[in-house]
Amino acid sequence: MSRLSRNHIYGLILAAVICIADQALKWFVVKKLNLTQIGDHYPLLPFFDFTRTNNYGVSLGLFEATSMEMRWILVAVTAGIALIVFIWLLRERKFWDIIPLSMVLGGALGNIYDRYTLGYVIDFADLHIGDFRPFLIFNVADAAISIGVVIILARALFIGEKPDKDESPEQD
Repeated sequence: MSRLSRNHIYGLILAAVICIADQALKWFVVKKLNLTQIGDHYPLLPFFDFTRTNNYGVSLGLFEATSMEMRWILVAVTAGIALIVFIWLLRERKFWDIIPLSMVLGGALGNIYDRYTLGYVIDFADLHIGDFRPFLIFNVADAAISIGVVIILARALFIGEKPDKDESPEQD
């Protein structure tokens, strides 16, 4: 494999920062705010609180791991997906293609670490309008993954590849 470009290094740094920020904020919520039990609550703003929950599944709580075997299967599957995203990131060249992949990778690593060490993912970010909650309780890793995926999809749908200047358009 060729050496890493500056864009790849920036992308890998961003992934590491997201993973570290995710773990640091989870540590803060659990250790400093003492939200150790499911349902423990710390109000921050009229529309945003820290509310502790444990996610034994993947996105939106789907595929919940109800046994030790299922836990390790989820760890393996999500690690496999993270490896695919990592390889995809290394194959891209454009900065704006690398950044959303870095967000997905950093978020995946943060959640994989939780699932590996704890058996579940700590979620705490509780966005609400009164009693209405437009999202499930989430964490920094979940937010990074979601934003990264939206950017990837938007770029795929709205930004087409431009032909090289040397290529002539194909004739019918």
